[in-house]
Amino acid sequence: METTYASYMLVLGATIVLVLLLRPALERLGVPPLVGYFLLGFVLRLADARWLLLGESGQQIFEFLGYVGIVVLLFRVGLESDLPGLLRRLPSASLVWACNVAVSGGLGYWAAATWLGWALLPSLFVAVGLTATSVGISVTLWEEVDLLDTDDGELMLDVAELDDVSGVVLMGVLFTLAPVLHQTPKAPLLPLAAETLGWFAVKFAAFAVGCVLFSRYLEASITEFFEHIQSWPGTIMVVLGIGMIVAAIAGLLGFSLAIGAFFAGLIFSRDPNALKMNTSFGAIYPLFAAFFFISIGLQVDLTALSGAWVPALILLAVAVVGKMMGTLLPALAFTSGTGALLLGLSLVPRAEIMLIIMQRGLDLGNWAVPPELFANMVLVSAATTLLVPPLARPLLQQRRTAAGSV
Repeated sequence: METTYASYMLVLGATIVLVLLLRPALERLGVPPLVGYFLLGFVLRLADARWLLLGESGQQIFEFLGYVGIVVLLFRVGLESDLPGLLRRLPSASLVWACNVAVSGGLGYWAAATWLGWALLPSLFVAVGLTATSVGISVTLWEEVDLLDTDDGELMLDVAELDDVSGVVLMGVLFTLAPVLHQTPKAPLLPLAAETLGWFAVKFAAFAVGCVLFSRYLEASITEFFEHIQSWPGTIMVVLGIGMIVAAIAGLLGFSLAIGAFFAGLIFSRDPNALKMNTSFGAIYPLFAAFFFISIGLQVDLTALSGAWVPALILLAVAVVGKMMGTLLPALAFTSGTGALLLGLSLVPRAEIMLIIMQRGLDLGNWAVPPELFANMVLVSAATTLLVPPLARPLLQQRRTAAGSV
């Protein structure tokens, strides 16, 4: 038994070292690290198929670390969200957000159901997944040229954050509705959905109110107490521990760990010390987040991948066109043509939330997300995160040059 654990420890230690080597190397090349993590997970799967490096128990270890990665990813999304600021700027961002979510989701469902022939539930997972964006990649691109604080940059950030928030909410609705639709496929859709989502709304409202009360009346006292008795990293570890507890409660209520982790981040986002906590959190975030993307690569079925390229290209085209079509026209009401084009491009990358949705669907079974569809969407994620930065950077640089000459 000890020898078995030693082999698992060897693979885990080597994976951590590779993560720490890959991240700076890929960042210097301008490649999002998550693409390297996908490949690392896929290589581990190939090695396990050939030499049984992990086996079932080893894969369970990486699966658990992947779930920790989900909690860490969504916790940070919530921690960095500025809900009061979003509400203040909602009139200008909501039109762009509503249009891009409706078009990208609707087009995604139509393509999955009509062109690719997927059933109702897999098509819904595609639709909900494609409504999200990767705010981290978008923000990084605009920060590189110091344009994030401009009017266009703030509009982009607001819309991207709204995409994230709506993606999390739609994720919760889908996770609640999908099992019921699967178990009673012949039941009338609208009454079944109304009954299921009504109970979901009650539980969700109670959970949200509990989070608000905790944030308003308990969070500051708890944080101050642990800051008093411990120095860093004690406080951030306690914060993360509370986040895991909140995520677990959400999972036990049937919302999924991802929903709970997002709300846990929101609990601490209103704290004036959130920036300090986020800075400390940044020291542990990259490693845990990496294991989520590695676990995604580990779950890609080798046989499904061989036939994934053509469907993936169709879904990639839909992912790009959906965000661009849904963004360009409404954005022209608030910015120039170049600004609208940049906003559309910035919303194209799909990573964290889309992959969490697809991974959760894969866990539910083939009726929700078949392995072939999962492989398709992993390729879409990798392609959007690879293609957008080299396309957006020249336009952003021109924008920066034009702003500097004014």
